[in-house]
Amino acid sequence: MDNMFDKLLHLPLFQGVSHETLSATVEKVPFHFLKFKRGEKIIDRGDKCTHVRFIISGNVKITYESKKLKFSISHELTGPEVIAPDYLFGLDTSYPFTLKAIDECGILQLSKNDYVSMLQTDNVFLYNILNYLSRNSQSFKSQLLNAEQVTVTERLVMLVSAFSSQKSKNIVLEFRQRDLCRILGARRPALITTINQLKDAELIEMPNNSTIVISDRKQLLEWLKK
Repeated sequence: MDNMFDKLLHLPLFQGVSHETLSATVEKVPFHFLKFKRGEKIIDRGDKCTHVRFIISGNVKITYESKKLKFSISHELTGPEVIAPDYLFGLDTSYPFTLKAIDECGILQLSKNDYVSMLQTDNVFLYNILNYLSRNSQSFKSQLLNAEQVTVTERLVMLVSAFSSQKSKNIVLEFRQRDLCRILGARRPALITTINQLKDAELIEMPNNSTIVISDRKQLLEWLKK
């Protein structure tokens, strides 16, 4: 049990909470622990976000896919991590992605009502979710405002940043070139120049002409800042 408490205390939205507070919370709030097999779908695009979910163990793959264009972006996450709590509140509470287990993984979920009740028991819970939502809301604006000319390269990096998170690994873009050009508001020669620039800097790999693989998100974002 102590090992499980240690895992919970390392989860985003739980960090900074005392062992005593968490123990009391677990006694009052139903914590549901679920197991998923390799390749099993955990969330389907369009599902309503009725629970806050955390990756306790294992690896998952998140995939966003355009409904009208041939474009998708996916990335992998390893626990401990929270899964898109942004969609728990607001006008649109439908997940815009699919989530699958890469290998056997454990998921913790709490219902929205139970989570809201939990937020009222300790300010640390409340501040954690507020900081998370604020950081996500501000990060894209900050990138946009700090960009000098918003080049095609900057747009591509901002796209990757917007559809992934700090702990994302193996980010993969799959596309038809003309559709990626439409998304970035770029002409094909400018897109090809951007791709070649990032390849030369060893920030991306291209196994084929319609796939971009980014293994190190942090390195890509830091390169853009320079």
